[in-house]
Amino acid sequence: MTEFTLPPGNGTKVCVGGGAGFIGSHIAKRLKENGYHVTVVDWKTNEFMQNDEFCDVFIHDDLRKLEVAVKGCEGCKYVYNLAADMGGMGFICSNESVLSFNNTAISMNMLEAARRGGASNFFYASSACVYNEAKQEDPENPGLIESDAWPARPQDMYGLEKLYSEEMALAYGRDFPMEVRIARFHNIYGPRGTWQGGREKAPAAFCRKALTSTEHFEMWGDGKQTRSFTFIDDCVEGVLRLMYSDCKVPINLGTVRMVDMIEFAKIAMSFEEKNLPIKHIDGPMGVRGRTSNNELIKKELGWEPTIPIEEGLKKTYFWIKGEIEAQEKAGKDVSKLSHSEIVQQVDDTLMQLGKE
Repeated sequence: MTEFTLPPGNGTKVCVGGGAGFIGSHIAKRLKENGYHVTVVDWKTNEFMQNDEFCDVFIHDDLRKLEVAVKGCEGCKYVYNLAADMGGMGFICSNESVLSFNNTAISMNMLEAARRGGASNFFYASSACVYNEAKQEDPENPGLIESDAWPARPQDMYGLEKLYSEEMALAYGRDFPMEVRIARFHNIYGPRGTWQGGREKAPAAFCRKALTSTEHFEMWGDGKQTRSFTFIDDCVEGVLRLMYSDCKVPINLGTVRMVDMIEFAKIAMSFEEKNLPIKHIDGPMGVRGRTSNNELIKKELGWEPTIPIEEGLKKTYFWIKGEIEAQEKAGKDVSKLSHSEIVQQVDDTLMQLGKE
């Protein structure tokens, strides 16, 4: 694979929208450690790190307001937009209107703020959810190539908003002197991500269930749907390689190995030699098969994600184990952590926009 060293920052100003979130905080931390002056803008604080661990300036505010995005991007050479209102399949399916409103506003504001601030480079975090649903009906999916996003027919509004925002970013790149880079993330997971409360994705939920289940492992659907999963370290590496590349088109950032959900649950349970029966219950399942085709990323970057799921999930599992043990030590009831819930937003919905 092609060698890559992140250029030293030497105080270069960067803005990471959504930089207190899971992926954003990992990217911000890597940039800060390499000498970049990192401004993070987010409407939530990071649960697992102090601000000075991953940024130099933290703006705790709402990127749905253009003036907030403009403040964050002012004077920044590089802008990374990782900000999105999102969660796992249960959360996305139950909050489509709210997510569409919030994410469209955030995406447009970050682009315009980057332009006004004079940014030379802009990164947009897209998603494998942009792909045409008809291309994902087979659990033996041969791998989604970037052109499979068209004609547009994502499975939900979340994917449609991502696809529209890709096109808007590309238009800004054509119309203004700003280099745009876009990665379509395929199921990013790892430590310091949401693992409870309804916004968590399958890897964290499965690790949590493997840790706390005693009689059976609860799973939505038949478990035959397949996915590929990408560890956070590979994600960060891919984003930074892409930002400093000449690749001007949206690109997959994911692994090619697919597992079905039953196998995935068994991997999660294997770390402490559990072998519980799986109890299938009704719940959102998403598409039947999704994995990345990596021919384009290998061509453009000379690289692709390499961390095996067993290695990445083991690190995630034992990190979540530490979080659960900390809750138990604090006297919290962890008995319900073996279940997943579908939640609808209450206190951070579009109805709160403009309220202090």
